[in-house]
Amino acid sequence: MVKKQSSNKKFILLELLFYAALPYIIWKFGREPFGDYVAMLISTIPGFIYTIYRFILDKQFNITGLFILGSLVLGTTVNLLSGSAEQMIWNGVYLSLFYTFLYFVTLIIKRPFSLYFAVDFAYLQGHDRKHSRALFYQKGIFKWFQWIQVVFIIRGLFMAGLTVFLLKKYGIDGYGGMLIYKQIAGWIFSVLIMGMFFYINIPVRNFFAKQQSQLQDNNKEPIQQSNVIVD
Repeated sequence: MVKKQSSNKKFILLELLFYAALPYIIWKFGREPFGDYVAMLISTIPGFIYTIYRFILDKQFNITGLFILGSLVLGTTVNLLSGSAEQMIWNGVYLSLFYTFLYFVTLIIKRPFSLYFAVDFAYLQGHDRKHSRALFYQKGIFKWFQWIQVVFIIRGLFMAGLTVFLLKKYGIDGYGGMLIYKQIAGWIFSVLIMGMFFYINIPVRNFFAKQQSQLQDNNKEPIQQSNVIVD
């Protein structure tokens, strides 16, 4: 338990370093020699490297991993094609809204990404994907994955709105502060989402307890019938 907490603290510090601190430093000291756009592009490199590192470390060669890599490639391509620092920020907003729309569509068709992320995580713990998927679609469990998907949508809208607000208020000069604000907001949503994922363990345990109770009741019936025959 202590080792796990230490590991979590390590990853939090690494995220702060690669997603906020290093990009902020690169942006702060790279604007004058490179210009706004190039400095902003370079500032995304630490996050890119760290994401690849976590991808390999967590062995996410699955739907979750494909989603992460796809997002990374798409985001990098959009950044490279933006042409200016301000346009790069706006394109980030549009991309965020695109993902939000994708989350909304998968929510409506009842194929939430949150469920498939959970299936991948369960697989890494040694559980069969097919069995996990069937379990997570059970009544009383599935609705929680839908709620997590709703939080994904709210997060996407909030982060896009926050970016637009900060850009309009502070302009391109406020990009450094924007990184910090967005990282903090991202952590808040991450804590909420992780809490909901952990809570799903409760309805899962209730489901198995109910199944066990039904199995015991079914086993009692033949015994009761045999007693009646003996009497």
